[in-house]
Amino acid sequence: MTGADLMIWIQFILSAALVVFAAIKLAEYGDVIAVRTGLSGMFVGTLLMAGATSLPELLAALNALAIAAPNLAAGSMLGSNMFNMLLLAILDLLGQQARVLRAVAMRHALTAGLAILLIGLVVFFIMADLNGSIGWVGYESLVIVMVYVVGVRMIQSQGGSPQPETIVEETGVPSLRRALLGFGLATAGLVIVTPYLVRSADEIGTITGLSAGFVGASLLAIVTSLPEMVATIAALRIGAFDLAVGNLFGSNLFNMFALGLTDVLYFQGHFIAEIDPNFAIIGLIGLVLTCLGLIGNIARVERRLMIFEVDALVIVVVYFLGMWFIYARGIGV
Repeated sequence: MTGADLMIWIQFILSAALVVFAAIKLAEYGDVIAVRTGLSGMFVGTLLMAGATSLPELLAALNALAIAAPNLAAGSMLGSNMFNMLLLAILDLLGQQARVLRAVAMRHALTAGLAILLIGLVVFFIMADLNGSIGWVGYESLVIVMVYVVGVRMIQSQGGSPQPETIVEETGVPSLRRALLGFGLATAGLVIVTPYLVRSADEIGTITGLSAGFVGASLLAIVTSLPEMVATIAALRIGAFDLAVGNLFGSNLFNMFALGLTDVLYFQGHFIAEIDPNFAIIGLIGLVLTCLGLIGNIARVERRLMIFEVDALVIVVVYFLGMWFIYARGIGV
């Protein structure tokens, strides 16, 4: 490894650490905003926290397009869906006091179902290779954004009042003004640091000879999903199961919205039309994993293999088989 290659890895590690730190602070201040405004636990986990922790994926995609790497952008977003479901399975396996998926049975089925719908639409649009657009924005991106907006309204309508697990004493909680300021600063930090993360990830792919699909679905997707992991573990530790599960299903939903929104913010071309059709495979693996997560959420029968839940184990196995398949196929080379 040359000195230049080492510097690229150092840049990747440092920028990844800063992105994760900024995104964690973003989620923390988003939680304070939720407490101060009295939003429900389901709304916070599914929309506010999921949007905050998924912001790195959106920024990473925009910066990938800035360096003419649309496949890296797609791999990051679609791969993030896969990693989120891996996190869901791991949390379910580690849940000592209660099965996480059983504890919120049925409450997040709508969110998971909407995520599956959007992932399916994205996979179809990638394979269909449509060319129609309004201005610079493709028809398919507008459909994705509109479906997301309708889905958010549906989630809001069933959100109800705050769940008991999210009602906390306001003693020691920062003011709304401070939370908004912190939220804005964390967002600014992400905007500044994310370009370095994306450029270094792209260069790592060149150095190692790995495909854009594998780099996006592994390195970039995992780094941009680490905030979801930290936020979800924190929610699990305090017994806030709605926040934990809602954050992960909601992040998959937001990732697909971000993919459509990226096309709206990308003025140099038609983003989805530029994605390699082979990337539909990464989307399909994420779709299967999200379906398995939904089944684990709504099924009420305990299925154990020794001390482990079968549905969570299946998600873990499918994730690693999917990553091996992406690597073996060299998707995005």
